[in-house]
Amino acid sequence: MIGEFSHSIDAKGRLFIPAKFRESLGPVFIITRGLGYYLFVYHMDEWNDLQAKIKTLPREDALELQRYFLAPAQECVPDSQGRVLISQKLRAHANLDKTAAVIGMGDHIEIWDEAAWNKTDSTPERIAAIMRGAGL
Repeated sequence: MIGEFSHSIDAKGRLFIPAKFRESLGPVFIITRGLGYYLFVYHMDEWNDLQAKIKTLPREDALELQRYFLAPAQECVPDSQGRVLISQKLRAHANLDKTAAVIGMGDHIEIWDEAAWNKTDSTPERIAAIMRGAGL
């Protein structure tokens, strides 16, 4: 899943998920907190893999990750217009109000407040340094 899209969030908290992402995500998918003030969106297989990996961790670590990712997670089924209702708690976590950036990240999607996404500060020089460090 790759690409970047901008969509409005309606008054009910619904967001349109682009068709190319819906095809990759399948009929039911998961939205939960991201590692920053954005959201993660997972295909059910990726979500199940994540849960399985969390279960292998020491109990205290597993509980912390379960509380962070699993507790606020919601199963989503897009409506006939391709929209999903994002819970108020998840919208508040990501500061989603009017417009969201829906970002393809390969194995998952991120949903950002569009203004926050536009402020991300990666520079070509920073990306080049990371690539050199990774041997790319």
